[in-house]
Amino acid sequence: MGLGMNDPSNRQFLFLQGPHGPFFYRLSRMLRAAGATVWRVGFNAGDAAFWPDRSSYIAYAGAPADWPARFADLVRDKAITDIVLYGDTRAVHADAIEAARSLGLAIHVFEEGYLRPYWVTYERGGSNGNSRLMDLSVTQMRETLAQAQLDIPEAPAHWGDMRQHIWYGAVYHGFLMLANRRYRQFRGHRTLSVRQEFRLYLRRLLLMPLLWIDRVAATWRIKSEGFPYHLALLQLEHDASFQAHSPFTRMTEFLELVIDGFARGAARHHHLIFKAHPLEDGRAPIRRDIRRIAAEKGVADRVHFVRGGKLAQLLDHARSAVTVNSTAAQQALWRGLPLRVFGAAVYAKPEFVSVQTLPEFFARPTRPDNAAYRDYRHFLLETSQISGGFYSARGRRQLLRQVVDLMLAVDDPYDALRRGTAAPRQQLRVVK
Repeated sequence: MGLGMNDPSNRQFLFLQGPHGPFFYRLSRMLRAAGATVWRVGFNAGDAAFWPDRSSYIAYAGAPADWPARFADLVRDKAITDIVLYGDTRAVHADAIEAARSLGLAIHVFEEGYLRPYWVTYERGGSNGNSRLMDLSVTQMRETLAQAQLDIPEAPAHWGDMRQHIWYGAVYHGFLMLANRRYRQFRGHRTLSVRQEFRLYLRRLLLMPLLWIDRVAATWRIKSEGFPYHLALLQLEHDASFQAHSPFTRMTEFLELVIDGFARGAARHHHLIFKAHPLEDGRAPIRRDIRRIAAEKGVADRVHFVRGGKLAQLLDHARSAVTVNSTAAQQALWRGLPLRVFGAAVYAKPEFVSVQTLPEFFARPTRPDNAAYRDYRHFLLETSQISGGFYSARGRRQLLRQVVDLMLAVDDPYDALRRGTAAPRQQLRVVK
């Protein structure tokens, strides 16, 4: 048994839904190699497709209302000690987490990296607005870091495995659409039907060359005209962070607020750039809404829309950034840009996020405390940010080298750093 770890042979892991692709299954193989027992609950044909071991697979084909009782039975019958899941707000996970807390189970939560793309997030108990980071101050982080030793890598400039991410999403929804007969009562955590989701993923794959041309042309226009601009970082309207941890229910509400603040506060020669999320698939008419609202506010010639692409190219010349609670905002903070946030976010600390009204922010934005943000980022890299990725083979290998030991450790990453039990961390080299 490793130092600071429970005996893995006494651990019974129950996996729920994970990121699209083979990561959860590869993780289970590593936990078994360490001596733990692993089970997987599948809620649809997409879950089953990426879990080839039938002996450890448990299909749940019942009604959503019956899931909490079934979860309790599984915990009792399999003597479960740990649950593992990706994202903590979808209904099947929220129900399981509530029960797991009352039973004293360890709750392992994976998410996209707070410092993406070269890192993923691993926490216990909850992520994003439910993360322990929400209650930790920068002062507490600095005290914990007093004896830590880590060279902070440069801010990453691009998403590492976007094509694989889209591909696995298309495959997953293809199984749901074509082979989900066994799971007739399955209800996804999003509002669109499985068929609609599949069409959007497939359309995104097929249109990638045209989307690239559109993005390059829009970016070139912004660079060539040479105007000062502010950057609005968009996210997916159906994303859990937007729906569960923000004051908005529709992206249009955010667009109206930002464009109105820009029209009332920004200098007349300044422009506003809306940068779409890299996985934006057109289910929300964002470009059309931006054009309509900008025309209503009298700033149509000063408001622009860019599809996906490298955020660094736009951030390097921006005056400020505004977002609901996108993790991409941390790249703005890394560059010392003023930032205004409207939703709950793990980085929304008073030391480096503005509390000005939007007109004031666009007129005279307050700058972040760069030293405070670097200490915050340093703390994340020592704790919940694990180098690697879910979707590419290389990223999975890097992630698996580290995360299994973190899952088997007695202390969660935040307590481990505070108590001095944290293992040395590996960091990816950012290749220019």
